[in-house]
Amino acid sequence: MTAFLNALSGKLAERWLALLAVPGLVYLALLATAVTLGQRHWRDTGRLRERLDALAAAPSAHSAGVLAVCAVAVLAGAALAGAGVQALGGLVERIWLTGPRGPVTRWLTERRARRWRAADGAYRTALVAAGRARLGGAADADALVAEAESRHARRNALGLVAPRHPFGTGDRVTTPDRRVWRAYRLDLTAAWPHLWLIAPDSTRAELGSARAALSAAARLTAWGLAYLLAAVWWWPAALVGAATTVTGVLRGRAAAASFAELAEALVDLQGAELARTLGLRCEGRLTPETGEEVTRLLSKPD
Repeated sequence: MTAFLNALSGKLAERWLALLAVPGLVYLALLATAVTLGQRHWRDTGRLRERLDALAAAPSAHSAGVLAVCAVAVLAGAALAGAGVQALGGLVERIWLTGPRGPVTRWLTERRARRWRAADGAYRTALVAAGRARLGGAADADALVAEAESRHARRNALGLVAPRHPFGTGDRVTTPDRRVWRAYRLDLTAAWPHLWLIAPDSTRAELGSARAALSAAARLTAWGLAYLLAAVWWWPAALVGAATTVTGVLRGRAAAASFAELAEALVDLQGAELARTLGLRCEGRLTPETGEEVTRLLSKPD
């Protein structure tokens, strides 16, 4: 038990350092630099060096007690900054996944939906033209097929299904619900806990890693926003903040896509096993008829 508690405390300390202390210390260092230099002296390294020399020459700097208190205060400040940004990361994640609940989010959702419908219409028009050209033996049939494939890729870049969320991350995470329903008539929301329980450990680990990557991307975006705030005192912080925010958003999209693909793969591979586990006949792959029976069973109608 002692060894277990020691190992657990070591892992907690490592996690604390990785998530809160080290990023918080870096942020506090940048914030102190921003306040010291300001906008007018943004590149005056001599001013920063003078401030550090003045602090080192202060009488209190040679007191072990004062240094210990300062060290504790700095670590506490770093932890508080990290905890605050971590909470902001949770808010960023909720915003990414939110639905159209207000005038702004409804406008963003409709704007994305209009773009998707336009891209979908262009793709279907190009597909019909390519089909007619191929059937008629037209000389430009291959070019029209390539154009249809290009239109198809552009539409899918906006979304595999028509958008229903103001941000692409929310649509990508919820896309498996609609695609699984369309393919198997299976309510993924009702079936998910049961699929999770029968999934192999390796599959659950992959899904957990993808979900954790989405949360980590939201935290990275939150750190970017915090650095943008520091630009109020020192404008170079805006460069760091912008780069960090963009990186976080891109990682969030990649993590959402990875999680969605894994969720669909889980249904494709384990859907039939779920039906059999529930006592239904399912030979081979999951069919829409069997998926509908699973949905009715898991929904527990009155």
